[in-house]
Amino acid sequence: MNIHPAAENRHAPAALLEALAARFGERFSRNAAQREAHGRDESWHIPAAPDGVFYPESTEEVAEAVKLCRAHNTPIIAFGAGTSLEGQVAAPSGGISFDFTRMNRVLAVNAEDLDVRVEAGVTRKQLNEELRDKGLFFPVDPGANATLGGMAATRASGTNAVRYGTMRENVLSLKAVTAAGEVIETGGRARKSAAGYDMTHLLIGSEGTLGLITEVSLKLYGVPEAMAAAVCAFTDIEGAVASVIETIQCGLPVARIEILDALQVRACNAYSKLSLPEQPMLFLEFHGSAKSVEEQAAQFGEIASAHGGSGFDWAVKAEDRNRLWEARHNAYYAARALAPGKNGMVTDVCVPISQLARCIRETRTDLDASSILAPLVGHVGDGNFHTIMLIDPDDAGEVAEAKRLHDRMVARALALGGTSTGEHGIGSGKQGFLAEEHGDTLPLMRAVKQALDPENLLNPGKLAGF
Repeated sequence: MNIHPAAENRHAPAALLEALAARFGERFSRNAAQREAHGRDESWHIPAAPDGVFYPESTEEVAEAVKLCRAHNTPIIAFGAGTSLEGQVAAPSGGISFDFTRMNRVLAVNAEDLDVRVEAGVTRKQLNEELRDKGLFFPVDPGANATLGGMAATRASGTNAVRYGTMRENVLSLKAVTAAGEVIETGGRARKSAAGYDMTHLLIGSEGTLGLITEVSLKLYGVPEAMAAAVCAFTDIEGAVASVIETIQCGLPVARIEILDALQVRACNAYSKLSLPEQPMLFLEFHGSAKSVEEQAAQFGEIASAHGGSGFDWAVKAEDRNRLWEARHNAYYAARALAPGKNGMVTDVCVPISQLARCIRETRTDLDASSILAPLVGHVGDGNFHTIMLIDPDDAGEVAEAKRLHDRMVARALALGGTSTGEHGIGSGKQGFLAEEHGDTLPLMRAVKQALDPENLLNPGKLAGF
């Protein structure tokens, strides 16, 4: 396994490993395969295995184990489903990985108030299965079947964000364990509060550097009476993006708007057995009453036609909708299938909607001029898009070229008033851009980290990094 050369050595001492094993038995593992699996996510970043893996089953056990780690000055890295994309779960300094997958209970569904409380290891698919017979659903959908604690920690987003928002808008409160091993609750079930500092949103997106999230209270929504999925092909990216911009600006309440460039459509056709035109494509979904869904689809069809859209087709059958969105969610694996044996360097940016066409056009121009094969896909309804650069991680030239393209993409987004990451987070992979994006507040971020975690135990070296 490759080693992070700049990482500080803070590996767990034998006394801590023995204490955790004695206290938690088989729920603490030093098995090499388990350790390696917990030192990598789905990104291209260098993996780094922790010294041990702990599987807590309650908030109290998390607090107890944190206190043991603190007594031995050993780092703690939270682990959900391992689907992060910026190296958030790697343990380059050593430490103990806290795997929350056994904390997977849905604790309370309050149907009348449209909220739910879950343990951190509950996955989004598990929650929606639980809610199915109640006529409710949780809309934040990053594609992967991530844990809800991990989604809160990384401020996840996804295909439904254009209508329902991200985790930032959909978390009501949290229960968490601090670096000192103290259990805190950041709020109640009220939909708004003006009481004190907003600790809930301080922890959302903190990537496990300020506290270990153990429970999450979430907003729920009624399942729409009708849903319709649609596809529409365009002769060029500009026409597709122009349609998105006009759709948003005219207030059409579309639930999803996803863009795929021609290369990504080709990949999805091959991988998911579709027969879409291999042109820039929009995938959409409309929610509402049967009549309003029909009206939304018709209005979008007119917008798309004015921008060169063709082949607009929509379907209301659940199996047809599911097949389309399953293909979208498998876009990463479809892209990798274009170049067997290569890894996908996935990155994202987000820009104001008015700058989206320019940012995508210039990014696509860079990619086309490169030797790197790189499909483009995105949640363009909120200005967010991704590239999947297919590289051999052992080929220094390919890695350098992918990093060059990545840096140009991020620099372009920042220059256009955007952000270095719309939903993947900073982790270790995008730290170099944090000072440029948040230079004035980066010292304040580090002061908050120092105040809440003075010994730098929680996911050290990630996000604001110190």
